[in-house]
Amino acid sequence: MSTPNRRQRLHELLLALIAREEDLDLMDEGLPESSGSAEPARWLDRNRRAIQRYRALVRTAVTLDALVDAEQADP
Repeated sequence: MSTPNRRQRLHELLLALIAREEDLDLMDEGLPESSGSAEPARWLDRNRRAIQRYRALVRTAVTLDALVDAEQADP
C-alpha cells in the first residue's frame, strides 16, 4: 500500500477510535499559578494522562492498520 493511502487509513482509524471514546480529556493549555500548592503537580499529571491516552489510541490505530495489511497480503 502506498504511503499516502496508508496515512489516510491511519488517520481514519484514529478518528474512528477517538469518536468511540466517551470521555476523552484534552490537555490544559494554561499553566496553573505556582502558589506552593499541589495544583501544578495535578496539572502535570492530568496532561501526562491525556498524552498517554492519545498515545494508546495511536498505537491501537497502527496495530489495526498492520492487521488490515496482513489480511490483504494473505491470499
